[in-house]
Amino acid sequence: MTDQQTNGAAAEDTSPQFSLQRIYVRDLSFEAPKSPQIFRQQWEPSVALDLNTRQKALEGDFHEVVLTLSVTVKNGDEVAFIAEVQQAGIFLIANLDASSMSHTLGAFCPNILFPYARETLDSLVTRGSFPALMLSPVNFDALYAQEMQRMQEAGEVPTVQ
Repeated sequence: MTDQQTNGAAAEDTSPQFSLQRIYVRDLSFEAPKSPQIFRQQWEPSVALDLNTRQKALEGDFHEVVLTLSVTVKNGDEVAFIAEVQQAGIFLIANLDASSMSHTLGAFCPNILFPYARETLDSLVTRGSFPALMLSPVNFDALYAQEMQRMQEAGEVPTVQ
């Protein structure tokens, strides 16, 4: 009788749930179009970072979140290298209201993925024989709030896929 009560209570659990299931590299690319000439020049780099996130609902309460970091580094007017990583994660997220789910997928999950993406990019760049690329931390909560503000001003409704 005790087992039935315990199983019944677990089946009715409506408390919020979050767990990381897997982190993986979805896509990775590196291009150094001016090699080897670029290595013989004075190194005065300028760095441009493009950051993007997307999410997709999987079966049940599972969600895939993909954080894309694209870095273009120029030395003067020439492109030294272009590196991109799509760092992804599968998350189990259950029993959240729509606003909390949107924030979790749009800010919390990318915040978990960022250190992995940053390390992957740094490793990729050093394997290309360029100086280490140590990206600064990113405030995903602030980026999420800016995007929600932009959507509200544009009259768009955020969707959770």
